[in-house]
Amino acid sequence: MPIYAYKCESCGHTKDVLQKISDDPLTDCPACGASSFKKQLTAAGFQLKGSGWYVTDFRNGGSGAAAGAAATGGAKAAEAPASSGGEAASATPCGTACACH
Repeated sequence: MPIYAYKCESCGHTKDVLQKISDDPLTDCPACGASSFKKQLTAAGFQLKGSGWYVTDFRNGGSGAAAGAAATGGAKAAEAPASSGGEAASATPCGTACACH
């Protein structure tokens, strides 16, 4: 269940409330009783961690697990056409240096 921050527009009282997403928002201030208790917009209270997320892989300009995997996969893909044989390269009019193989 998420925690929502509320603030009364009349008296300024603030309160954090643990509610279900399906629950109706609170409207009555517990401090002054006015019906101006409003839900506030706040930042998320969690941080995503692990391989593939910005914090670990992309903060330093692409150095990390994802960048290493992309570089390794690209090298294997570049080697595949060169080692496939000369027959396919000679049969095509564009040669072996193009990107269509």
